[in-house]
Amino acid sequence: MSCPHIDAAVEPPVPDQSTVEGCPDCLAQGFHDWVHLRRCLGCGHVACCDSSPRRHATAHFGETGHPVMRSLEPGETWKWCFVDETIGL
Repeated sequence: MSCPHIDAAVEPPVPDQSTVEGCPDCLAQGFHDWVHLRRCLGCGHVACCDSSPRRHATAHFGETGHPVMRSLEPGETWKWCFVDETIGL
């Protein structure tokens, strides 16, 4: 089954990993303990995953309603839809 949100998501260019210092929301709060990074496909915002203490990617969805994010980890291209709670490749 395909997800209409993932199917409709437009992938902005992936930032150069050397320019991503970490989760900007964590950094702004003085934290450096995120686990993995995710990127919103609605606006490009980088945030930490749900395995991280502050779960900023999920918080971003809650604040904006942007439904799809993708992994920003090297070698990973999967996407996650918060609305349908499904993964896409």
